[in-house]
Amino acid sequence: MRDSGDLLRRINEGRELAALLADGFEFNVRRKSGDESARLASGLPLERISGDFTGGMFYLCGTEGTVRPVLYASSEGDSGVIATDLNEALALVVGLPYWRDCLKYSAGGDLAAMESATDFLCRDLLANRPTVAAEQSRVAEALGLAVEPPLVLTTRLHAAVKSAGADFYFSDDTGEYGGLFGKFSPSRNQSWR
Repeated sequence: MRDSGDLLRRINEGRELAALLADGFEFNVRRKSGDESARLASGLPLERISGDFTGGMFYLCGTEGTVRPVLYASSEGDSGVIATDLNEALALVVGLPYWRDCLKYSAGGDLAAMESATDFLCRDLLANRPTVAAEQSRVAEALGLAVEPPLVLTTRLHAAVKSAGADFYFSDDTGEYGGLFGKFSPSRNQSWR
């Protein structure tokens, strides 16, 4: 497992890799501007590491030399820990590009609902982006990551979001953010019936 500094250096130094992560997997290390008032309830430091095209932001929590969970804060006022470290977060965004939709269709945090959504989302991803497997392999190889099966990533994501606890409640000048689990079940999506 690489440390977060090494992974971020590799991404920043590899223009093609950074572009593929930004365009294909919505992890843009060039998009780090954000609200300086961002904070955690615990007072742990936050380091902005990346943004997505919707205005969401990825943060490393804690100080260097410690295990640093990755927190995602959306532009819509939702936040939560998505991975125990940057390796796991990158495996998630690369291996399951629709991870946000897995949370959206989680029926309030139900793992079975997330697994069902994952099946539909993977089908849709392959139909809409037939080159995704090759792109995933290129990024994984460049970063020394394993491409995990989608359901493994879904289970890991569920555990990370569910177990983070009150220390990781995120807020900024707009107020305290809500959690990442969405209220919809997969049956809400008409095209998945």
